[in-house]
Amino acid sequence: MKKQLILVVGDLHGVWGSLNHIIEIKKPSIILQCGDFGWWPQFHNTHAIYSGEYEDISDEIIGDPWQRVMAKRVNKPFDQWGLKADDSKIYFCDGNHEDHPSLRHISGNTKNPCEVMNNIYYMRRGNVLTLPDGRNVLFMGGANSIDRDAREPGIDWFPQEVISEADLHNLPDVDIDIVVSHTCPLEIFDRLAKMTGLDRYRTADPSREALSYVLERYKPALWYFGHYHVFATGKSGSTRWFCLDKVGGLNWCVKLKEG
Repeated sequence: MKKQLILVVGDLHGVWGSLNHIIEIKKPSIILQCGDFGWWPQFHNTHAIYSGEYEDISDEIIGDPWQRVMAKRVNKPFDQWGLKADDSKIYFCDGNHEDHPSLRHISGNTKNPCEVMNNIYYMRRGNVLTLPDGRNVLFMGGANSIDRDAREPGIDWFPQEVISEADLHNLPDVDIDIVVSHTCPLEIFDRLAKMTGLDRYRTADPSREALSYVLERYKPALWYFGHYHVFATGKSGSTRWFCLDKVGGLNWCVKLKEG
């Protein structure tokens, strides 16, 4: 039997082209995505503002569902439904830059993957996916936005972005082999910050504290996350962790490490 290809990808921010290309060429069976997926249904068919360099910023840019302070305009509308999974199955957790009320409305209280588009599934905090090889993947999205002061509450910023005590109360009572999250535990962040100089992220984030509890409770073999737009890897205790870059960056898409 041919071994199934499973990929893990970092922040997409609604920029679908690169992932569409990988799906077309590599034909992975499963993709695990680390949040800041790009779930902005209210912006469908509006002007597109994509994550980019600090350029073309002017008063004309109104509203940014991805990264207002790192934005540039392109001359085509944002296509909310432009990601084409084909025969791949994509499972994503929420980042901090998502339409959280919309995601919660469509997913309800289900503990199962919520199919939001064809073969594309939203995984609520605490949802578990069992891979074909039997390993359990826990999804724990959410993080604090360091750019929230530049965003508009109820439009492109929502208080539900951080992991809450209620999210921790809903954690499953099963063994977890892999965690896919948006940010990372405090223990991992401290190491990551020293490696990459992420001083701008040193503000308090309750989500990192919550994920420290997840790390201690499950002690997973593998942990993948995004959020910081850099690539790095290391070990915390028995857990091998990977911080994935944003789409288009260095190692924003990697093959899932085998058990």
